[in-house]
Amino acid sequence: MTIERTERESAMLSRLAQDGSLQVAKLARDLGVSEVTIRADLRQLEERGLLSRTHGGAEPTGYRDVLERRFQHPAEKERIAAAAAALVHDHDQIMIEAGTTTAGIVGHLGGLRGVQIVTNSTLVFAKARLNPALTVILTGGTFHRSSESLVGPVALRTLADFNVRLAFLGTDGFTVERGLTTGFTEGVEVLRAMHQRAQESWLVADSSKYGQVGFASVLPLAEVTGVITDDRLSDEAKVELTEGASQAHFV
Repeated sequence: MTIERTERESAMLSRLAQDGSLQVAKLARDLGVSEVTIRADLRQLEERGLLSRTHGGAEPTGYRDVLERRFQHPAEKERIAAAAAALVHDHDQIMIEAGTTTAGIVGHLGGLRGVQIVTNSTLVFAKARLNPALTVILTGGTFHRSSESLVGPVALRTLADFNVRLAFLGTDGFTVERGLTTGFTEGVEVLRAMHQRAQESWLVADSSKYGQVGFASVLPLAEVTGVITDDRLSDEAKVELTEGASQAHFV
């Protein structure tokens, strides 16, 4: 049974707000119409400025506030954060870049002692300050509200003063061909600086980011030590990522 176009559009926009992206094939199945019809609906919504079409689906037109993105894919983000935290040892020195998945790592460090964290994320700071076993160094810098991060020359000067074993990086999109990319250009230098100051740098990002390409390039995928993402990727994507990254973990 199909539903009328206005109802489909309302359902699509509601799902986009909740999930952060749309897939044509899944919408066609769920709404009981053809993929041709879904593509036509998405074209109309794009012309009205309500979304941006992508290969095989659609995404929001603008940069989604980090506080809003905390509610997208929570189970996947929690598994990724736990897997990343498992890499941390007692008395480690680590850097954590701003992001919802990266911020979740802090909640899994409760059993460790003497861990020092350098971060530009106010979300990381808010979580870490509750654990007296953690030492937190906040970079300072210009506050970017949408990403809850500190950026700019002050943040970069702070990062240059430290050497750490692990850096956990986030991203708006990643592919084998384009590497790590982001729509937030001010965050590019922070990501690169953390990567340069760490013995190992790990990308932690849920699978909805795979295949997405942001405006600004950050790093080739092969330059990071490894990728930790969830297991909702297709088998084809898993093979592609396994072959294109130094290490790839699906949790």
